[in-house]
Amino acid sequence: MERIPTDISNTPFDAIVVGAGINGCGVARDAAMRGLRVLLLEKGDIGGGTTAWSTRLIHGGLRYLEHGELGLVRESLRERETLLRIAPHLVRPLPLLVPVYARRRRGPLAVRAGMLAYDILSLDKSLPRHRILSAAEALKRAPGLETAGLKIAALYFDAQVKFAERLALENALAAREHGATLLTHARVTRLLVEDESVRGVEFDDLLGGATHTARAPFVLNVAGPWVDEVLDGWTRAGEKLTGGTKGSHVVVRALPGASSVALYSEAVKDGRPFFIIPWDEKFLIGTTDERYEGDLDRVCADEREIEYLLREANRVLPSAQLTRGDVLYTYSGVRPLPFVAEREASAVTRRHFIRASRVRRLYTIVGGKLTTYRSLAEEAVDMIFKTLGKTSPPCATARTSLPGAAAADFASFVESFKTKSRLSPESTERLLKVYGTRATKVMQIASDEAELRNFISEETASIGAEVVFAFREELAETLVDCLMRRTMTGLNSRLGLDAIERAARVARKFLDWDEARAAREIESYMRYVERFRL
Repeated sequence: MERIPTDISNTPFDAIVVGAGINGCGVARDAAMRGLRVLLLEKGDIGGGTTAWSTRLIHGGLRYLEHGELGLVRESLRERETLLRIAPHLVRPLPLLVPVYARRRRGPLAVRAGMLAYDILSLDKSLPRHRILSAAEALKRAPGLETAGLKIAALYFDAQVKFAERLALENALAAREHGATLLTHARVTRLLVEDESVRGVEFDDLLGGATHTARAPFVLNVAGPWVDEVLDGWTRAGEKLTGGTKGSHVVVRALPGASSVALYSEAVKDGRPFFIIPWDEKFLIGTTDERYEGDLDRVCADEREIEYLLREANRVLPSAQLTRGDVLYTYSGVRPLPFVAEREASAVTRRHFIRASRVRRLYTIVGGKLTTYRSLAEEAVDMIFKTLGKTSPPCATARTSLPGAAAADFASFVESFKTKSRLSPESTERLLKVYGTRATKVMQIASDEAELRNFISEETASIGAEVVFAFREELAETLVDCLMRRTMTGLNSRLGLDAIERAARVARKFLDWDEARAAREIESYMRYVERFRL
């Protein structure tokens, strides 16, 4: 089957969505569920940009209260509840501990007030209310905490999405189930404009090498930090929509003195809040927040940022004694924030805006956050219907489970799957946390061929059937797509380098790769992960 439909230039789409990060995938899902004919184009892979570089939290944004953004916090807390309901395999409750020290910017009164406001803004929540702990109680939760000046600690709940990439993917898969056309590795190079109205786009197939056109009376630019590149030549004179800030994280294996709760503290150097979070059998430390003007396609943590994060983590957990050698890898991305000249990076709003251009029916989404992607998509799709003069059916995304949670009783499904699984307990558990109810489809592939039940990575217990599933069912086009954003094996402590040879062997035998392609894919993968190890 052709990767790019041969009749794509003659296909009458209602809307073209540019960018398959979490927001673009959310828009495509909502639009397709409401009956629009949607084309989703992405120059890289689904969830491979800003979505993948987040702190992987689904949260209300406690610190946004400091900037008076009560509406954003309320929206975020409402959406957190929605995601806990429609994606229970990917989005799970996360306890966070906020230690409060003497002579810091945020004292006990400020923290207590913030916690109270957080609870009031989420009265409909399913998660427990906050608790104020004494210093002794806090040390029981996290024995390694700095003790000098520790006054109290606040314990509260938000949520974590360990694999934000798969949250984007499942929105994309749901869009496809409802008729959307999804094309990755397809870079938009030109907007087609006639009579001051957008008519479609021209795009390059970065894998096949050809150039194609696609037509629609509406184009939504959801390219994150790249939105200004997509709009090249079609913004108002001198207008810049995005002014993103760089956020970097470090990943370490062990953290003496930490516990199962995440730590949410403030850096002594600049007062910026930062997190130490248990994540997929490792710890995630982040993030930085500073202006960025470099190459958007190759954003890397620099040594200054790494030193900052390690120093602050060691201050919060003195027993950790982390050094540069403890860092397994780092990752960085640019937040697609609204352009605001001469303003502190951390103070730039995380709200989203839908901007019209000087071309009719061409709109751009600026800003937004992982947590609120679904409500952003609902607003955008409402606007598409209004602009096209169509009557909009009601949005159903808040009450419709994502594909990996499609079970009448998800908890019962999990227990049933564990009972029936023919795999090791480790592989069974990981299939559930990565694929949810779609784990049964992976199991079907594994049951047909014993070789596909073998590990491709002992550390993660991922199996060969997942490689086949990634390419056959989950829109993977490259080994990077497969390991980094389908099987999630690429985020293990070795960045998936322990799995690439075995994954390529599976692809050669079961996906008809020849030796030359396998070699190219391995080389490309090794180049890709260099950015994590600089």
